[in-house]
Amino acid sequence: MKKIVLSLTAVLLISAASYAQGFRLGIKGGTNLTKLSGQSFDNGFKSGYQLGGFMEIDFSKSIGIQPEVLFNETSGRTATTLGSAFTTVQDVKLNYLSIPVLLRLNATKMLTFVVGPQYSILINPHETTLQNGQDAFKSGDFAAVGGLQINLSAFRIYGRYVIGLNNINDVANQDSWKSQQIQLGIGIKL
Repeated sequence: MKKIVLSLTAVLLISAASYAQGFRLGIKGGTNLTKLSGQSFDNGFKSGYQLGGFMEIDFSKSIGIQPEVLFNETSGRTATTLGSAFTTVQDVKLNYLSIPVLLRLNATKMLTFVVGPQYSILINPHETTLQNGQDAFKSGDFAAVGGLQINLSAFRIYGRYVIGLNNINDVANQDSWKSQQIQLGIGIKL
């Protein structure tokens, strides 16, 4: 599945770049506020970070695509109650290679809206194993992304909401785990 997603992304980027009226590369970084939902997780948002690169491919003044490759750190906290008096807490850090392919809607020269799918590949599955040696999280996460970007010359300031669409729980007979993420950051057009 990973090879298919990466191959399709590469073909899409090459074909889109050949028809583009505007083509820009850049780097970006920022913070992630992540919430893992499910019966076993604490309900609050935990902070992490993201680093990566992006392409802006404009087909006209008002529409284009923005593919990216990001390293995302996702954090969460499990809370398991043992009896009525004891609660065990464990921090969970998941590292993902995320590949969003976003539709760019340029409202003005300064304001761009982005929306689209994102596929994330879990890089550290064996660091989240259970006591029986079974991986707790699935190797991939499919999500929907929506947000806005402010364009100030070569600088980009962005905010996004990412919602996981599939169950990332890889433990049999357990409840559904999904991720939610708020991303805030800056980018620089090269």
